Amino acid sequence: MRAYDIIFNKRNGKKLSQQEISFIVNGYNNGEIADYQMSAFLMAVYFQSLDDEETFSLTKSMAESGESLDLSFLDGPTADKHSTGGVGDGTSLLIAPILAACGVYVPMMSGRALGHTGGTLDKLESIPGFNVNLDKEEFIKVLKENKFAMIGQTKEVAPVDKKMYALRDVTATVESIPLICSSIMSKKIAEGAANILLDVKTGKAAFIQKYEESKLLAEKMVQVGKMFGRNMTAVITDMNEPLGNAAGNSLEIIQTIEVLKNKLRNDFSELSIELAAYTLLQTKISNTLEKARSLAEEQISSGKALEKFIKMIELQNGDTKVIDDYSVFGKAENIYEVKAIKNGYLKYVDTRNIGVTSCLLGAGRLKTEDKIDPVSGIIFNKKTGDKINKGDILFELHYNKADIDGILKILKKSYDIIEHKPDVQKRVLETI
Repeated sequence: MRAYDIIFNKRNGKKLSQQEISFIVNGYNNGEIADYQMSAFLMAVYFQSLDDEETFSLTKSMAESGESLDLSFLDGPTADKHSTGGVGDGTSLLIAPILAACGVYVPMMSGRALGHTGGTLDKLESIPGFNVNLDKEEFIKVLKENKFAMIGQTKEVAPVDKKMYALRDVTATVESIPLICSSIMSKKIAEGAANILLDVKTGKAAFIQKYEESKLLAEKMVQVGKMFGRNMTAVITDMNEPLGNAAGNSLEIIQTIEVLKNKLRNDFSELSIELAAYTLLQTKISNTLEKARSLAEEQISSGKALEKFIKMIELQNGDTKVIDDYSVFGKAENIYEVKAIKNGYLKYVDTRNIGVTSCLLGAGRLKTEDKIDPVSGIIFNKKTGDKINKGDILFELHYNKADIDGILKILKKSYDIIEHKPDVQKRVLETI
């Protein structure tokens, strides 16, 4: 078997066998197949695509490139959640402690910020001392003690995915449904949870903006997950405006804490509760969505989810003082208030630019080598459809060092104040 023949066959639209796909993935993982050959294979897949069986084979080979977690020893249901990302999308921070308080084990391996979307790991690392780099044994220990842990992907889990994604990033092959599916699902399968919830974003600030393509990705991931015997649910959610009232690392942690303290309710908390409810249905802890929502809400109102969140911080060496003293996070040197120049109603027109603005303030990365400023970001004081009076504060820009004039030019193109109240899109669009 030769890499050349596999590339040739896929380039010409031929279906590949499990053996052929395993050969090229394993060969690339162990260094026997060069970057230029894997690049050619990825480009062939980009143009010719993969069917469900081929995508399953690719996912399987990628998942088996490293270790898989066996969670069968745990005395309760296991669940994981993945989001395709968006502006202000920190729902994992809220969903995990809610589920843990309900008795669900949540082994969550998360990612970092890149481009206009934030990363869960960067948000957690805004908590002084918080360790996201637990090894496998430490991860299992925290999971057993607190029912959830949040860490970065370990070197042992689907290691070939990191190599392949880096290659996709520089060869213009990122936007391929089968490649996105296998990248996400290989890690989720290797993490070992029996129930997987997928939050697939669609809209102007989503990784995939067209609804039809978002739905296709959701369907593909659900199908592949089922082929592995996992209980799958995908929820397609709107990302045409920022989620919640904050985009930025410590700012989003503070928002999460305020929700867990039962002091704040917004679209961030509503979506998090809804997604948690779908998982409670998956795990059969609740038998109706209405009961599942009530149970998720109860974990917040009772303070049990907050207790789980505090315990996670403690077990992962973070400073729990942040719960009651937000000054522990530190504070940005500058806060610039963007005020309305006329009366009307707020309408977001380019939410992706809002995410880019947050990055330029220091809260994210436009390049992998960019450094994160944990206290920078944006506070959203108004949401789509809100009545606006001239002089109202629309945004608070938190930053230490930034080209504020350039940022304001980008931000100005991202929203509008219009005469008539715009339609407000519901967050959950479809469930698969």
